[in-house]
Amino acid sequence: MLYDAKLSQDMANQLLDEGIYVIGFFYPVVPKDKARIRVQLSAAHTKAHIDKAVNAFIKVGKNLKVIS
Repeated sequence: MLYDAKLSQDMANQLLDEGIYVIGFFYPVVPKDKARIRVQLSAAHTKAHIDKAVNAFIKVGKNLKVIS
């Protein structure tokens, strides 16, 4: 949960730059001030795919100061 609409969009854009496609949802799709990132996983994703996504989330999260 990121809460901030702009932050959710910035995170989604930076994750895309890392090769990870996610959606940043914000109002009116979710309640106001409840912006978030949604990912979709499938059984077709490998451990390598998951590791790449986790590493990208860590990198981008630290860059945007949502992960310390």
